[in-house]
Parts: sequence; structure tokens; C-alpha cells
Amino acid sequence: MKALIAMSGGVDSSVAALLMKDVERIGCTMRLFDKPEEDEHTKSCCSLREVEDARAVCHRLGIPYYVFNFTEDFREKIIGKFIDSYRSGMTPNPCIDCNRYMKFDKLLLRARELGCDWVVTGHYARVEEEDGKFLLKKALDPTKDQSYVLYSLTQEQLAHIRFPLGSLSKDEVRRIARENGFVNADKPDSQDICFVPDGDYAAFIERSGGAAPAGDFVTVDGEVLGRHKGISHYTIGQRKHLGISVGEPIYVIEIDAKHNTVVLGDESYLFRTTAHAADFNWIAGEAPASPVRVSAKTRYRQKEQPATAHPNPDGSVTVIFDEPIRAITPGQACVLYDGDTVLGGGMIL
Repeated sequence: MKALIAMSGGVDSSVAALLMKDVERIGCTMRLFDKPEEDEHTKSCCSLREVEDARAVCHRLGIPYYVFNFTEDFREKIIGKFIDSYRSGMTPNPCIDCNRYMKFDKLLLRARELGCDWVVTGHYARVEEEDGKFLLKKALDPTKDQSYVLYSLTQEQLAHIRFPLGSLSKDEVRRIARENGFVNADKPDSQDICFVPDGDYAAFIERSGGAAPAGDFVTVDGEVLGRHKGISHYTIGQRKHLGISVGEPIYVIEIDAKHNTVVLGDESYLFRTTAHAADFNWIAGEAPASPVRVSAKTRYRQKEQPATAHPNPDGSVTVIFDEPIRAITPGQACVLYDGDTVLGGGMIL
């Protein structure tokens, strides 16, 4: 058996490579975008430092290592969609799209070209087979679980994916890395979107030529309160950096791209019981025939909440929560669970 290990230069993917020692291994890093300047202290997964760390681990493990240039696909499918989403009044999660279109599409195709049986990553999640079906399950460490960003995986993909860290804690992963002399054993985790390492999404969009024009801040009743800098500067639930004062706390309630307005209001307007998700992927391969009880979350760090999922004839899903949820945001994902099993997910409209 043969595995292609996706290595970012971080400790997680390095230990994943180590744990696959019972099969033939090939290490690789996906070159996803070109930075104007290389900074050895950058958090970017595409920096020279990250590539050299991944190469050093592969050298220590005695396995071959390659860098694959996927920049064109990444620019089109991830960065382009990211910019278009913000210009449309949405708040995207590019990590979900990177998993969907790069790691488990482009890289899986490359693995097959190299004769590999599996793609292996350092995600904290588990894959189990039960009654002929592959299940995506949460990691055993709830503080590190990444199943939310993997909801788009299909049966065919799950059959050729391995997540060796799914039963480990982060402390255990770092201990294994130290015991094996990995150069990145104590490297901090990256918290930023790789192509926006400073976290300033609006500035990145402006530099990329996708800036939206200024427009009006309005109340839920349509009263104009002032001018905004462009809808790409805002997200649902935002309170800070609005540049406007009305004498009481005020939040972004809605972003109306059609009319180029940002609706502001009291926090009570942020709570809703319904999320409508399109482009929905049921991991089992088909939607249930009737509504199902689930637990669901609409943001990565959010705690799951009890709800009922209603599959619609057009393939979308309407999720009705038992209690109101704060700041359900278009562009984010609504992911459904049955206990520790991921049922599927889709993009919130």
C-alpha cells in the first residue's frame, strides 16, 4: 500500500506522516499561491520556511518529498470565490473550499497518478467503515475537532483518505514530534487564512481589484444612518470598526449586496431559528426521505445545537433550530451531526 502525505510544514501533518510508517510514503506540499516577499516568520503554508520544515521531516523519515504547483487552480477556485463571496455580501470559509477543491480533489487525482492508495492529512477527524458505508466522525479531542470543514467529502473520497491524528490530542502529537526530533515539534499553530496572513480581508480584496464601493448604513426600517466603506468590510454580527455611533450598541444585521447597504440594528435582530443551506452534501450519498433530528452548527467554533433538518426537492436543506441561533451568516457552512458522525453540510444562503 502507498500513501501520499499532504505536508504543510506544521507539526500535525509531520506526525501524520510518521504514523503511516507501515505503508510506502511520499511527502508533498501543495504550492497554492505566490507571495510577493518571503518572510521566514510568516504563518503562510506556502512560505519557504514551511516547505523546508516539511522537507526536513521527510528527510528524517527517509521518504521522498515533492512540491506540487497548484497556484492556478487555487487562484481560481479559492481566492476568486473568496473575493466574489465578500463582494456578494457573504462571509466565506476558504478552508472548506481548499479541502474540497484542492486537498481532496486535485491532490487525490495526483495521488492516483502516482499509484497511491490514500491521501493522508493532519486533520483532526476520523474515517470509519460501517455496513459498507464510510462515515466521517469527529476527532476524539473535542478542542481540536476539524470535521466541520470536511463536510463536503464523498463516499469515494473517504475510501481513499486517512486521518491518523483523529484519536490523538494536540499534546500527544507534540510529544510524538519531540520524541522523533522533528524541527517543528513546538511550532505554533497558524490561526489565519493562508493567503491573508495579516487577517485584513478587506485590504486583501482591495489589493486584488475586488473592492466594493461605499454605500449606506441603514436601520431595519430603512433609515439612513451614515456611509459604509464597502460591504466587503463587514460581516453579520459585527459590532466593532463600524465607524458609526448611535449612542447604544449596534450590530451588522444584514448585508444587502443588491442595494449596496449594510443594515444595522439591536443585537436581538441577530437571533434566528432557520438556516437555509444550498449545495448540500449528504456524506452517505443520498438525502433522507423525510425530516431528521440532528445537532447542527453554523460556524466552526460554535457548539452544536439541536435542530430538525428538512431536505428540499431542489437538493437544499432547511434547518430549523429548537432555539434561536445568533448571527447565522450567508457564506458560512451549516453542518449536521448525529452524535459524533457528520451527516453532511452546505453553504448558508
